Amino acid sequence: MSCGCSSRLKDGKAVVDHVKSKGKDSQAPLVAHEIHCDCGETFTLETVIMNCPSCGMTYAVTPCGSDDINNIKQAGIQYA
Repeated sequence: MSCGCSSRLKDGKAVVDHVKSKGKDSQAPLVAHEIHCDCGETFTLETVIMNCPSCGMTYAVTPCGSDDINNIKQAGIQYA
C-alpha cells in the first residue's frame, strides 16, 4: 500500500477499522477488482470495504492501495 499503511495493518479487520476511522469506507477503489470469494461467488469490489453478496465475507483495502488486488484482505463474515 503506497501510503505506508501496510506496515501497521496486519489483517483485514485492521484494514476495515483504519479505513472506517478515516471516513473512507464508501469510497470507490482505484480499480474495480473482480473478487473470487472462498464461497465460490465472484463479484466486483465497488467500494473499498464490501461484503460478498452470497456469504457476507467482508473484503477491505485502503484507498491508496486499491490499485493492487494483492492488497485486498478478508476481514471475516459481516465485519463491515
